[in-house]
Amino acid sequence: HHVTAITRDVQTNVDFYVGVLGLRFIKKTVNFDVPDTYHIYFGDRLGTPGTALTFFGWPHLPAGGAGAGQVTSIALAVPEPSLDFWRQRLTRLQLGVEVERHFGADVVAVGDPDGIRLELVGQTDDGRWEPWPDSPVAEANQIRGLHSVGLCVSSSGPTYSFLTETMGFQHLETEPGRVRFRTGEGGPGALLDLFVQPEAQAGQEMAGTVHHVAWQALTDDEEVEWRERLIFAGRDVTPVIDRKYFHSIYFREPGGVLFEIATDGPGFTVDEPAEALGTGLQLPAEAEETRGDLSHNLPPIVVPSFSRSQ
Repeated sequence: HHVTAITRDVQTNVDFYVGVLGLRFIKKTVNFDVPDTYHIYFGDRLGTPGTALTFFGWPHLPAGGAGAGQVTSIALAVPEPSLDFWRQRLTRLQLGVEVERHFGADVVAVGDPDGIRLELVGQTDDGRWEPWPDSPVAEANQIRGLHSVGLCVSSSGPTYSFLTETMGFQHLETEPGRVRFRTGEGGPGALLDLFVQPEAQAGQEMAGTVHHVAWQALTDDEEVEWRERLIFAGRDVTPVIDRKYFHSIYFREPGGVLFEIATDGPGFTVDEPAEALGTGLQLPAEAEETRGDLSHNLPPIVVPSFSRSQ
């Protein structure tokens, strides 16, 4: 459904994800639990589930690397023929590109401004993806959405059992350092890589780390069924929480990684029309009375202007 990470500098973050990666800035709101800080969203033209990357703007946190019990890499699906474009584009910007190959697919890896590892994978399933015509990246090369996430755990057994027995994942393939699982029919957007690192230190909530990964529930009824199933499996699960754009439950898998299950709807056009996504500060109803203070205290965000010649 989406992945949420932590950034120290929202403007630098926007410059990178819009100006470099070509994603659309689709929502500017606040963290519903810490409402004096930003929560910003990127995705395809509509922020379709499976394309969204979101960030908490928490400048008060120290910067640090990820560890055990956290998502340590985010893989994004791109058309295989576009990998040369991405390698050249990111190299030209001096972003420290690494070229790799995993599970039969070519990968261009790079760090974002906070040090989060991104992997552009030449393997796509366009599915519900909506191209953004105003992107600085031509449609043929645009990021299609999330491909997979990489989870670091200190011991594989409990996580392996939970993924396969409770969440219905299937063990797909293994290569040195990675164990791949799929959910449903598999393919881009339905993959999870497990990195088992017994020596890894426990991850901490810091800038430059992933806060959680959200999996998709199509309906509210499906989400309630998941909540009951997870409670039966012994997980500590939150009640269903209204996040305005979707409804969510949160829990930790046995290795410590924070999971969310989020519904498809209502979607990001609930408070802005499609053509105006990301243009205004959108707030939950309970924060509206503090809008004036928030608008004054939150730093301005300027979505970068660019030309296709970039």
